[in-house]
Amino acid sequence: MEKFIRLTSPVACLPDRDIDTDIIFPARFLLITEKTGLGRYAFYEKRRDGEIERPDFPLQTGRCGILLAGDNFGCGSSREQAVWALLDLGVRCIIAPSFGEIFQANCYRNGLLPITLSETSWSALRAIGDLTVDLEAGRISGAGLEPIAFEVPDWRRDALLNGWDEVLTLLHSQGDKITAFETARRAEAPWLFEKD
Repeated sequence: MEKFIRLTSPVACLPDRDIDTDIIFPARFLLITEKTGLGRYAFYEKRRDGEIERPDFPLQTGRCGILLAGDNFGCGSSREQAVWALLDLGVRCIIAPSFGEIFQANCYRNGLLPITLSETSWSALRAIGDLTVDLEAGRISGAGLEPIAFEVPDWRRDALLNGWDEVLTLLHSQGDKITAFETARRAEAPWLFEKD
């Protein structure tokens, strides 16, 4: 997983409420198993007028690393492809008043930072063209903007800052306990560890 420490980027805004994972990544593309290239299917209907891609759609490939999304973003099914598609578009951070719970967990698991802000703080960001999201400092800043603090659970923050997946997070947070258990288990039942 790619580390997330600090990101300065143009911002795309999709303020609609309840954008679900089927809107983000339509079900008809679920048979595609590769992560690479999924961005072309993200928001498939919203990005197109028939077969022609709309140039006015705010989230085009590689243009914006930060997405300002409406309330309850990512609700619906648990499809992880929604997060993969956003990452493939170049999105590394989503700021919203709330998220679908499973979608938010999938964001953390894949290195995409979901930030929950109050409606007031979220609204203040809409007028800013470029933002800097600093995970180390827990702060969002931009030209003419009073810095806005945000919080991420410590273990999620550590994982993102270090680029740890769930296994590495577990090993770093519980490694001593795992080693102690293995040592005790070897002493209690050595025959389990003997080679034939």
